[in-house]
Amino acid sequence: MSTERPVLKLDPEAIPTEPKSAATVIVVRDRPRSGLEIFFVRRHAKSAFLGGAVVFPGGKLDAADRGASIIAQCVGTPRRATDFAADAINARELGVCACRELLEEAALALTTTPIDDQHCEALRAALTSGRPFGDLLTEAKLSLQLDALHAFGRWVTPNAESRRYDARFFLACAPDGQTGKHDDHETTSSVWATPQKMLEASASGEVFLAPPTTRCLELLAPAKNIEDAVAIAATQSLQPVCPEFVASDPPMLVLPGDPSHSIRETRVNGPSRFVLREGRFCSEDPRD
Repeated sequence: MSTERPVLKLDPEAIPTEPKSAATVIVVRDRPRSGLEIFFVRRHAKSAFLGGAVVFPGGKLDAADRGASIIAQCVGTPRRATDFAADAINARELGVCACRELLEEAALALTTTPIDDQHCEALRAALTSGRPFGDLLTEAKLSLQLDALHAFGRWVTPNAESRRYDARFFLACAPDGQTGKHDDHETTSSVWATPQKMLEASASGEVFLAPPTTRCLELLAPAKNIEDAVAIAATQSLQPVCPEFVASDPPMLVLPGDPSHSIRETRVNGPSRFVLREGRFCSEDPRD
């Protein structure tokens, strides 16, 4: 994966914009030698938001993710998703968004009937050509397995960023027979890696990770397998985590519970701030 670093657009004087709802999926699988692996994609360097960053597949909630027709093609509700959604209907809409983005960016399909890589690629090609997601599911006689998604966290883009998202993070097991692949459009490369390997790649400057990605990997690092990862997901707070930008030297993003954050309540485990050092955000606690 490229070492090119995204251009950060954090402005402490920015007038906050309303964040758009989005969904992100942490796809995991077990491997005999390496243990738990996660699927990552690298965003196109020219993307307006986090261009060049290594991320989990995801994107914003679209109008097509809503409505009775698409919801009727779903089974279940993402686990615990009502805790970070407006209601049960919104929880399913976010699940549809997660499944659609996963197909678009990773060629992975969470469907009740197993399908292979070739079928996933065909569905993705039709979807990216403009065909409605619901129509494709109907024609293929497929239903989305929404209860395969486990709510993992909720991160809101800082007020200092012009493009803002209220991103719900889900965890899901990679379907059997599917390997995943970037789309060569919004994403330019992809890889399966353990949480620790990707954290090490970030520390060495090989890749750039946004703070939410780093924290999710730190939380999942102890997991030895999918069962552990699902158990970790079940313990996470789903309260919104909106980092606040502090234009100090060096600059930093502080999380709820940090002495410099306006919210005193801790909402995610781990160090309470990300300090910008040599072009990357380092997960740290306040120094005495």
